[in-house]
Amino acid sequence: MSAQELDISRRGFLKASAAVSGGFILALTLPGCDSKPAGKAGAGAGGQPNAWLKIKGDNSITVLVDRSEMGQGVYTSLTQLLAEELELPMDKITVEAAPPGDVYINKLVGGQVTGGSTSVQDAWVKLRTAGAQARHMLIAAAAQQWGVDASQCRVANATIINAHGKTLTYGDVAEAASKMTPPKDVKLKAYGDFKLIGQPVARLDSPGKVDGSAQFGIDVKLPGMLYASLAQSPVLGGKVKSFDAAAAEKMPGVVKVVNTSGGVAVIAEHFWQAKSARDAIKIQWDAGPNAKLSNASIRAMLKKGAASDKGLSALAAGDVASAFKGAAKTVNAVYELPLLAHATLEPMNCTADVKADGCDVYVGTQVQQVAQAVSAKACGLKPEQVRVFTTLLGGGFGRRLDIDFIPPAVEASKAVGKPVKLIWTREDDTTHDTYRPPGYDEISGAFDAKGALTGWKFHITGPSITARMFPPVTGVDPFAVEAAANYPYDVPNVAVNYTRQEIGIDVGYMRSVSHALNCFVAESFMDELAHAAGKDPYAFRAELLGKKPRFKRVLEQCAKHANWGRIDKGHFQGIALMEGYGTYLAQVVEISTEHDQLKIHKIVCVVDCGRMVNPRIVESQIQSSIVFGLTSSLWGEITLADGKVQQTNFHQYRLLRNSETPPIEVKLLDSEDEPGGIGEPATALVAPALCNAIFAATGKRIRSLPIGAQKVLKI
Repeated sequence: MSAQELDISRRGFLKASAAVSGGFILALTLPGCDSKPAGKAGAGAGGQPNAWLKIKGDNSITVLVDRSEMGQGVYTSLTQLLAEELELPMDKITVEAAPPGDVYINKLVGGQVTGGSTSVQDAWVKLRTAGAQARHMLIAAAAQQWGVDASQCRVANATIINAHGKTLTYGDVAEAASKMTPPKDVKLKAYGDFKLIGQPVARLDSPGKVDGSAQFGIDVKLPGMLYASLAQSPVLGGKVKSFDAAAAEKMPGVVKVVNTSGGVAVIAEHFWQAKSARDAIKIQWDAGPNAKLSNASIRAMLKKGAASDKGLSALAAGDVASAFKGAAKTVNAVYELPLLAHATLEPMNCTADVKADGCDVYVGTQVQQVAQAVSAKACGLKPEQVRVFTTLLGGGFGRRLDIDFIPPAVEASKAVGKPVKLIWTREDDTTHDTYRPPGYDEISGAFDAKGALTGWKFHITGPSITARMFPPVTGVDPFAVEAAANYPYDVPNVAVNYTRQEIGIDVGYMRSVSHALNCFVAESFMDELAHAAGKDPYAFRAELLGKKPRFKRVLEQCAKHANWGRIDKGHFQGIALMEGYGTYLAQVVEISTEHDQLKIHKIVCVVDCGRMVNPRIVESQIQSSIVFGLTSSLWGEITLADGKVQQTNFHQYRLLRNSETPPIEVKLLDSEDEPGGIGEPATALVAPALCNAIFAATGKRIRSLPIGAQKVLKI
């Protein structure tokens, strides 16, 4: 989103006295969102005002970050934006997670949501504006105290300095500043004047993670807290028919057995007591409609859906029918993708403390307002009576956009009148995820008599995540056609269609969402077309990018940095290209296959993500995304038999180990464009680049994932 798209004139500020004397809390209202007083619906829970910045009389400074920290670095990068305009040293800042509130709505996604690689994009102008307005207010308060003109004052190191060299700290004037009217229009720093933005500032959350003081959801401890373990239907979508808890209730430490909305919860003094008693409950399950669901039946549903419905148009250009009818050569393929689990290292957990007049929820969530709403419903209170304390997340990847693990914790706490921490086991997590949807995709290309690519058809079939999470979806689900509806290549006749085919189980957003599915298909097929045309895969792509300079730039730079075509004998390369979340990137994977054993020697990724707040974090996120994409490409697959997930833990659902991770080289291109998202897109290019390299080495085309299941090479 550009600065021009943000209606700065509609911004406003909420001011309130801080908890300690001489402080002020500054809050920024988003365009299009009504700011509500503290304690009202949509405002911060528990009477806390919505705030971005708190400055106390002792000059202690706290930035409230409205996006969940799950390893992607938002506690640091978003703080850099605010600190830049305030001339705040990063080492003087404390970060807190913001409470739920309309003021914190992410305009790019329409809610208080951490997802879609939108955190920096949403905050780019918003938080710099907040910092600049706060700076003006603090200067004005100091100038008034000195009896000088504000234009004679400047700020540095959280201090206001006047022309005579006198100084006042931000804390000295915080209370006076809080009583002033915020300026409507402020001038933001020129890009050339940035001191923090664009710098590889050390992460603010790292020290606590190193010394153990950082608090994840699973670390929460409250006085008198009990623990809960949840028995869930082994068949996805099943319900409790009846249960006998007599044996469980007699076991040591057990306090109560409760039938919750998510299953039967055992509440005990310690977690292992709760887990052991849970296993002793005799439960009769109603398996429901998924009792016979399997991967074969899911595939049959998708295949039937593709055959019976041509789908809704997501992209159309030219006359595709005529291009194929008059083609000298056509290439056709079917690609399939499996269900995937998020496999966050911290399993789902939530701590709830329900009282008569309120409820506190401690949880790692990507959706604070939704967590607040479902907690309120679970305990019979109003949303404003629920306070949500967002902890650090031990992995999100989209899994914690869902809230299925929150209501049972609240219901358990209400049942015993004490704080309860509900913890899922790794087996619970793996067998009851909201899985990345499978895909069944038909794709075709047409060449004319001169060998030019004149037609491209892409028919995507799969279930809709958005239809479940944000209904209704009446047309094309935009989160099902990413990396397909923005086809980059200069082909005159293009058709991308989407058929929604549900499969009977809940599917969820996962890192890079449909980019990973559709980029695998599109960029693998581009290699098929290059092979059919008798051209080098890199050159074939480059010829079709004359009208797309940002795409062409990253492709050329990636080929250059990877030494495309100039590698050791016995080595082979694959390439892939994509735009996602406003970021343009290309990847090259270099492999060898001695004795039919796959060895990945290097992955090179070149990225144009526009202006960067923190290049160190950007590089780390790209590396993380590639590791995430590589692990799912090689081994990721959830299989079902009679509606039950067959994988239970990491011995069956493998993750990439450190010793298996190849060297990853990241090249960040300078850009003056607006920031793009970076937490997700690099994930999507791994599978096609790797599979294209495998084709170059073996001549065998992989059209289904994971690679390990195809038995083309030893993995």
